[in-house]
Amino acid sequence: MKKRWVSALLVFSMSIALVAGCAGNADKKDSAGGTKTEGDKITFMVPDWGVPTDEQLASFTEETGIEVEIAEVGWDDIREKLATAASAGKCAADVVEVDWSWVGEFYAADWLEPLEVSDEDKADMPTIETFTIDDKVLAMPYANDYRLAYYNTEQFAKAGITKEPQTWDDVLEACRALKSTGTVDHPFAIALNAEEKTSTCLMWLAYTMNGVVWNEDGRFNKESVLEALKYMETLINEELVAPEDKTSSGMDAYMRICGGTASFLTGPTSFVSRSQNEELCSVVGQIQPILVPGKEGKAAQTMPLPEAIGVNKLSENKEAAKKFVEWYTSADMQKQLNKTNSAIPTRNSVLEELINDGTIQNSGAMLEQAKIVSSPFPNGVPSYYAQMSSAMYNAINKMALGELNAEQAYDEMASALEELINE
Repeated sequence: MKKRWVSALLVFSMSIALVAGCAGNADKKDSAGGTKTEGDKITFMVPDWGVPTDEQLASFTEETGIEVEIAEVGWDDIREKLATAASAGKCAADVVEVDWSWVGEFYAADWLEPLEVSDEDKADMPTIETFTIDDKVLAMPYANDYRLAYYNTEQFAKAGITKEPQTWDDVLEACRALKSTGTVDHPFAIALNAEEKTSTCLMWLAYTMNGVVWNEDGRFNKESVLEALKYMETLINEELVAPEDKTSSGMDAYMRICGGTASFLTGPTSFVSRSQNEELCSVVGQIQPILVPGKEGKAAQTMPLPEAIGVNKLSENKEAAKKFVEWYTSADMQKQLNKTNSAIPTRNSVLEELINDGTIQNSGAMLEQAKIVSSPFPNGVPSYYAQMSSAMYNAINKMALGELNAEQAYDEMASALEELINE
């Protein structure tokens, strides 16, 4: 059973004062005569999907002498709690969840303690790049997510398509064939609503097409982003995407491939397992994970969207917190968290092991794709990411609803980004 330490007192105290876990230690000697931080107590603020089991935490305490209290907090609330506590000079928690999209904001606010990471770990976990700014590693990724493509092999075959798509032009022609033959009315599943997933759809499309989304100065690469917008506009105008995708949640749009109403998706790695779950998928056995298409062939890179944990700079137990981060993201724990929390490993060595031993089934190109993840942000995720994303998904949604064309959507996005850069 998972250890869930959430009380009204804790939530309140994390917002306005110092929680008990952010202070206190008593170094002792272990049996070998070395220093053991027995008596330390740290807090770990994390959403429900990242909570370790009681048994896992007991093992860490036995190994290190460090007690861990879990502050399970909704993902949407974590930034607010950190900001509220930090504004008062207080420590919300010693170890905190760091979403990929938050890292620039957290770095600008100076909330995270830089971590020392070996070259070996950096090579094994390419998603560390997402949490690195100015050569400082600010958090360690524990749950992987990167864009992987999926297609329904039976539907493609029924429409007379015998090969998997290699390029985005291949995908477009396949979708036209699927529609014209009456196989699937709206074969391409993509987020178009005014929400975050819609922004990331544009990012991975431009990135896999051209290898660039932003220039070194932080502004959009117009040629790449506009090409991606025009591709999305074509999908919309030719009704290759479902009308409901324009207003439904991004996850609902993605799930159409599991319902058989879509034939192609570029989406989360979680769909490797979702597409095999008979409770979630009505076309089990038909969906194949493949490398994301590119312009001339398969894309040379894909976009990661991982979750990480970092050490609060206001923690009075930084060394104990760093030990926990090291333990939580270790190879052994990545195996355990895959079993208990369904987390996709961020270590490619662990991912390969789980695929080879059959723990992760029907993986397709999952491992091959994991080896070419890279961040599309040339200078790291910017501190104004949330505002920029809002401008992006609102412009795309207006395009989906017929209020803007691709050029107008680009101009609206680029204008908003220019204001953010100049603030």
